Amino acid sequence: MSDTRRYKQLLSPAEVLERHSGGPDDGVFTDGSCEGNPGPGGWGWVRVDQGKIVAERWGRDPATTNNRMELAALIDAYGEIGADESVVVYSDSQICVKTVNEWAAGWQARGWKRKGGPIANLELVKELYALAQAHPGVNLRWIRAHDGSRWNEYVDALANSYMRES
Repeated sequence: MSDTRRYKQLLSPAEVLERHSGGPDDGVFTDGSCEGNPGPGGWGWVRVDQGKIVAERWGRDPATTNNRMELAALIDAYGEIGADESVVVYSDSQICVKTVNEWAAGWQARGWKRKGGPIANLELVKELYALAQAHPGVNLRWIRAHDGSRWNEYVDALANSYMRES
C-alpha cells in the first residue's frame, strides 16, 4: 500500500470520538508520531475534564524521531498547565514516563550523564524534567497505546494529523 493511501486511512480526531469511549475521562493526554525514524513527525495533546475537551494543540516537524515528538508533546502540554495545578498527564511512551519519574533525577545529579552512554535528546529531556519539577501537582502516568482509550486514541490522531495534511 502506498504511503498516501495509508495516510488517508488514519482516523481523524472526530472519527476517533465516534468510535472510542474507553479509558479515563479527565487529564492531559499526549502523543508523538513519526513516519520513519528519523522522518516527518507530529505531536499532540488534549486536556479533558469530565470527557469534555478543555484545550488541545498539535504540531509537526519535517525531520525528527518518534522520541523527540513524544517529548515535544509533553513539553508543550506541561507549558499549558498552571504551576499550582493538580492533574494527571498520560503518555503512551514508557521511555518518557520513566525518564521523568525514574531516571532524570540521577542523570541530573551526575551532571546529565548516564552510566550507559550519552542521553538521547538531552536538551528536550532537560526541558521536560525542569517543567516536571516546576509542576509538583502533575502526576505523569503511562497509558497503553492503541487499546481503545478514547483520549489516547484522540491524541494519536492529533499527532498523525501531519500525514493527513501533507
